[in-house]
Amino acid sequence: MRTCSKRRKRASTPTPGAMRRRRETVEHPFGTIKARMGATHFLMKTLPRVGAEMALHVLAYNLTRVMNIVGPRRLIEAIQT
Repeated sequence: MRTCSKRRKRASTPTPGAMRRRRETVEHPFGTIKARMGATHFLMKTLPRVGAEMALHVLAYNLTRVMNIVGPRRLIEAIQT
């Protein structure tokens, strides 16, 4: 399947507000995770281990967000059912 070059160019050039919206919504979690990690470096070596370490950081971030949104009691109830 062939794509039109105009379509490809349009998709790669975001609208002026798109990058700002992306920064506001997407980059904040990465900054928070980086700060919680100590903002230095990964403790593990090799790509699979670094991936596992990052996955644990993301899981901890997501669990914290869930606890802040629904509360720890509702989270525990949801996990137990």
